[in-house]
Amino acid sequence: MTEHRHTKVLIVGSGPAGYTAGVYAARAMLSPVLIQGLEPGGQLTTTTEVENWPGDTEVQGPDLMVRMEAHARAMGCEIVGDIVTSLDLSKRPFTAQTDSKTVWTADAIILATGARAKWLGLPSEEKFKGFGVSACATCDGFFYRGQEIVVVGGGNTAVEEALFLTNFASKVTLVHRRDELRAERILQDRLFKHPKIETLWFHQVEEVKGADSPLGVESVVVRHTKTGALTEIPAKGVFVAIGHAPASELVKDVLETHHGGYVVVEPGTTRTSIPGVFAAGDLTDHVYRQAVTSAGMGCMAALDVERFLAEHGTSDADAASSSSAPAHSEA
Repeated sequence: MTEHRHTKVLIVGSGPAGYTAGVYAARAMLSPVLIQGLEPGGQLTTTTEVENWPGDTEVQGPDLMVRMEAHARAMGCEIVGDIVTSLDLSKRPFTAQTDSKTVWTADAIILATGARAKWLGLPSEEKFKGFGVSACATCDGFFYRGQEIVVVGGGNTAVEEALFLTNFASKVTLVHRRDELRAERILQDRLFKHPKIETLWFHQVEEVKGADSPLGVESVVVRHTKTGALTEIPAKGVFVAIGHAPASELVKDVLETHHGGYVVVEPGTTRTSIPGVFAAGDLTDHVYRQAVTSAGMGCMAALDVERFLAEHGTSDADAASSSSAPAHSEA
């Protein structure tokens, strides 16, 4: 049986941007509802130690997301374990269909669906994710001080990550399946001149090998794309840098996007090309892709929504069917 519910603010996505938006929208007495999506907590749930979250010298990624969820709940944000399958943004109130058959209407929407790293698709890669296999050098490079590292890719991201990792690693091997990089020439020049970096042309990763107890990477097996010859490279870390894909499937044909699907927002705001629809976090960010910047954008989105609703009002159907947020004093 289909259930129909209305809320002033519907937040789609549950990473740092979504949960922070939930905190701020709830404190503004907007009775927000957050739908978590397929991966509650987002990319941080696949990360182990996080050392660059302000206020925590070290925190486990999943633990940080549990705390963010609890914080949003405590402020009065209703959190729903469901998946939005389609959005109708053609008129206000906007409509969201979900996997549970609940139909939501909302006076404003905050999109915080994030982005997903592209992976190689190897079983061994999956086995060591978070235990030596990573897609974020700025997140995890610090853990490989004095170690040998492999970076996979040939674009700007791969070259930037290889250069960044030289701050920690004793050696960085860049594995690329062709004999020419796609990265900007200035980055290539820096890469080729760096004494710690070796480039392995015409190779692709076949297998990540390592120990089971404790779980950790020890080497990478690569195959020559022309001869088929296998080579095993010692490595404690493998950084897959073949790009990110924004999770913009719900809106890619409706909202303005760029850089392969990232949602365009008005500079200095979280406003999208449709009034009343806001976007935050990695869904909009092809440059920084950090938890702290995503959280900052979640805050911005909630404040932008508050101003929008103050100027444009809400529909006749109020948020009575949603949970009401309790009042909280300013910290």
